[in-house]
Amino acid sequence: MAAKTADQFSELKLNGLSDSKKASSAASKQNGTTADASDQDSDDNDEDAPAANGAENVAIAGDKKKKKKKKSKKKKTGTAGAKVQSDPPRVPVSQLFSNNTYPAGQEVEYVGDQQYRTTNEEKRHLDRMRNDFLTEYRQGAEIHRQTRAWAQKNIKPGMDLHEIAQGIEDCTRALTGHQGLEEGDGLIAGVGFPTGLSINHCAAHYTPNSTSKKWVLGQQDVLKVDFGVHINQRIVDSAFTMTWDPKYDNLLAAVKDATNTGVREAGIDVRVGEIGAAIQEAMESYEVEIDGKTYPVKAIRNLNGHDIVQGSIHGGKSVPIVKSNDMTKMEEGEIFAIETFGSTGRGYVQDDMEVSHYALRPDAPNVPLRVSSARSLLNVIKKNFGTLPWCRRYLDRLGQEKYLLGLNNLVSSGIVQDYPPLVDQKGCYTAQFEHTILLRPTVKEVVSRGDDY
Repeated sequence: MAAKTADQFSELKLNGLSDSKKASSAASKQNGTTADASDQDSDDNDEDAPAANGAENVAIAGDKKKKKKKKSKKKKTGTAGAKVQSDPPRVPVSQLFSNNTYPAGQEVEYVGDQQYRTTNEEKRHLDRMRNDFLTEYRQGAEIHRQTRAWAQKNIKPGMDLHEIAQGIEDCTRALTGHQGLEEGDGLIAGVGFPTGLSINHCAAHYTPNSTSKKWVLGQQDVLKVDFGVHINQRIVDSAFTMTWDPKYDNLLAAVKDATNTGVREAGIDVRVGEIGAAIQEAMESYEVEIDGKTYPVKAIRNLNGHDIVQGSIHGGKSVPIVKSNDMTKMEEGEIFAIETFGSTGRGYVQDDMEVSHYALRPDAPNVPLRVSSARSLLNVIKKNFGTLPWCRRYLDRLGQEKYLLGLNNLVSSGIVQDYPPLVDQKGCYTAQFEHTILLRPTVKEVVSRGDDY
């Protein structure tokens, strides 16, 4: 989920993995001590035989019983004991991985002054102490990979954005095992933030509201898919771009290269301004020809990556994607979303279109709310989302009605932060790629890395 420039951002404190393990299922065969129906028939025939041959017949019958093979009982099917994923994905990943052990992300050793961390015993001990933290992040990342694999296979031109968003969110909730319909359930695990489905010149923060006009994905569209998964409010934030015409390939290549450059440059004690310079250099070394016209690929200078803290998608630090004098350092134990955006337009975005994304501000002021619907809505938000981002579709899903007056009051009071869609100039095309990285004491783990990107 995108972060705007540092001055605007400060308002809110708020995958290779080709070795992913899939457990194989084996039907258990049950052995009984009672003979089946055919054995019983044989026994009856033996009892009717002449007495003179009784002893011999008993012996033969006994041998037959010993040689009889019992028919194996078929194991009942169902998701409770499933060891393979369904299509669409509906089996919680906790049922697919034994002992709660999930695939690690791409682990990259630190270099330079930080190289000692790989073998340092103290750092290794600190790493082991955070086992629960790693398990939660890796579980969320596996859910993200399985969900996006389904999305990449099934999203096609002609689909309505409502349908796409619903499909991704249904997968996420099913794989976490938390539907989020009961009070507090969505805070245990589930959707990390609303599914971003931003098209063409819209770079970020668009998801359809229930009342939004039908928006059908076109063959010539450039679609950014940005969604999050959380386990215990530890958010995995990762995004990718989809197109159905090869003319956009170089645009996507530029942004993917830029994101991978940011991931490579990131590390403990690295200054974020230096990362931004490396990202911009990679991004802007590309150009793309679209319909006979050549465009330079520009980094969108007022969009950034960001750190992530438990319960909040934007923690307070930003990672620029252009060169800057920001001397802020990344630190051990921090989590960052390294995301980059490229554009064939101005390389600058502004707010536009209908707002759908919202989040309760952790630093919200304690102000009196005179609108009763605002007070009741605030209670719903706290109990169901906490400080995790949400959208109006999620309120509708919980059965909330006629809440717009109260919602607007919460926004104007500074209690809830709204996130309007962010757009470049009309007619241009934008692309996005993003990964979540963990700055562990011993290695940097690109936890969301997959075979796709």
